Amino acid sequence: MKRVLILVTAALLLMVTVSAEGAEKGFKKIFNGKNLDGWVIHGTEKWYVEKGLLVCESGPDKQYGYLSTEKDYDNFELEVQFRQAANGNSGVFFRSTFEGTKVSGWQVEVAPPNHDTGGIYESYGRGWLVQIPDEQENILKMGKWNTLRIKVVEGRVQTWLNGKPMVDLTDAKIAEGKGAIALQIHDGGGIKVFWKNLRVREL
Repeated sequence: MKRVLILVTAALLLMVTVSAEGAEKGFKKIFNGKNLDGWVIHGTEKWYVEKGLLVCESGPDKQYGYLSTEKDYDNFELEVQFRQAANGNSGVFFRSTFEGTKVSGWQVEVAPPNHDTGGIYESYGRGWLVQIPDEQENILKMGKWNTLRIKVVEGRVQTWLNGKPMVDLTDAKIAEGKGAIALQIHDGGGIKVFWKNLRVREL
């Protein structure tokens, strides 16, 4: 009987492992936990690696700063975890291009409580496309690790925060966009955000 139980347990563990591997299929890490290889810094704000985490922090100039992928991503699914240590006004951009620290593209907001984390903003364009209803503002865990998922296919953008759906937007202008994925640090100073487990699956 014990041998049968052991065999059944081993089989179940194998099934769980195979299932987990299947769920991970297609995702690739875009941050190696060691350095900023594969990324480009825009501006004078601080971007560095500390204990395997990617950190963005306000510098002396207290201006906008960005860290973009060298590679462009068109249709994709992105998963990333972030923790706001101070202020936390940041964001994740997609299909974005840069001229210095002027960005053309779209931002999935990462911000302090009650400031639309998970919403969609178009920089140097139409501004807010989707803001977050008040009843969803409690999904963000300020000062703790949060999981953000972004899916972009043609003109459709979907976002999830900590497993909860936040935005489902279809937009013709987004459908025409091309460019990189990027992280932002807002201007004004006093901002520090930690990032980890950045991974992308191209669709």
